[in-house]
Amino acid sequence: MPPRLLHYSDVENAYDDPDRIGRLAGLVRSLRDDDTLVLGTGDNTAPGVLSMVTEGRQALDFFAAVTPDADTFGNHDFDYGPDAITEIVRESPQTWVSANVAWADGERGGERFAREAGVVPSTVVATDGATVGLTGVTEPKTGSMCPGATGLAFTDPVAAVRRESARLREQGVDAVVVLSHLGSGDDELARETDVDAILGGHVHSRRVECVADTLLARPGANARGLLEVDLDSALSVDAVTVHDPADAPLHESVADAMDARRADAGLDEVVGHVDEPITRDRAVKHTGECRIGNFIADAYRWAADADVGLQNSGGIREGPPLAGDVTVADLVSVVPFDEPVTVAKLSGRELRQLCREADGEHVQAVADRWHAHVSNGLTIRRDGSGVEAVHLDGVPLSTDDTYTVATTDYLFHTDHEFPVLDEQHRVERLSTQYEMLAAYARERGIDPAVEGRIRQAGE
Repeated sequence: MPPRLLHYSDVENAYDDPDRIGRLAGLVRSLRDDDTLVLGTGDNTAPGVLSMVTEGRQALDFFAAVTPDADTFGNHDFDYGPDAITEIVRESPQTWVSANVAWADGERGGERFAREAGVVPSTVVATDGATVGLTGVTEPKTGSMCPGATGLAFTDPVAAVRRESARLREQGVDAVVVLSHLGSGDDELARETDVDAILGGHVHSRRVECVADTLLARPGANARGLLEVDLDSALSVDAVTVHDPADAPLHESVADAMDARRADAGLDEVVGHVDEPITRDRAVKHTGECRIGNFIADAYRWAADADVGLQNSGGIREGPPLAGDVTVADLVSVVPFDEPVTVAKLSGRELRQLCREADGEHVQAVADRWHAHVSNGLTIRRDGSGVEAVHLDGVPLSTDDTYTVATTDYLFHTDHEFPVLDEQHRVERLSTQYEMLAAYARERGIDPAVEGRIRQAGE
């Protein structure tokens, strides 16, 4: 019989919910048999609260329980640098396939990343019924998106898959499957290569479609879905079954391991209380001003004694609302990155441009969204064509004046968002983001409101 594929991806901060990650593990175990391959498509070690304090090693508990057959790298798997993910590769049971990640320069320039730890560009896996060729690719912009990926090169994924697909076909495999962390790039991959299925990640929404006679499947993020794919001679959307881990049996040893790691990390200190729950879902953080964005931006400004605090919308991670007693772990889950708050000096012209770049048309990843949250005192007025005016404490920005801005250090590294910011603007690094949020919560409480900081013209 044709093999079945069980596909998980972008597990990310599900490790911070022991029940959820335990049920994903339980679901995989309950569905697996001799004709099943278990496959991951990146961002399955980071980000998250436990991820940050263990540098991704909490994923080893999950991997040991479900013994995946193969995985590939997502951009966040490099959050803690090449050495950290290489050690995870060494200690995890699955084969890691990566056809487009290499060392960028030096003695190893051009060499496949982590080949000494067992990473291969492609592999053939046999089940009782067939042989499946697997290869993997990662978003080419990872080098500019992730400071931990500095020193690595992410080559053209289409060329990489063409090369590996040809090799796999020569070996006579029954199907070629790509483990992809490209997101929207999966469509081009389907049109430009000879593969049977692309199991995707990176974009957090679920997807099951056929493009150019290739099955494209994506389970969504944070262990809220597992896809079962039946490989047959005519792959179609009917070959995919969506499973909800919430209904699965609990794998108690995985859940217990997460509880133990959390206790050891001392993440349960209560730093504030929220009476009205503060949501942080995708719709809220990308549509304009919101309470969670205001809280973060105000904390940055307060911590740095800056003129402006700014948080990129994509850096706010989705999760349950902040409600009731708020712990350090809750705040880590909001911005689970081991990066400092950084202070920059910008001219008025540059600060105005920074605000304009918050509009979706300036962001490479996702257009038609709002990409910044700003601190109290700064107001941004938008019209149909973008940002029309920026004021600080009611006064228009002065082109010739200099302003201090506190934001995440990530924005100085990447050209993916807010390209006006670069290394020359940085004047100071403070403590890690979540530490600034915790300090602010202890001192000022957690009671943000929507105040008209980001307005449409005429409001």
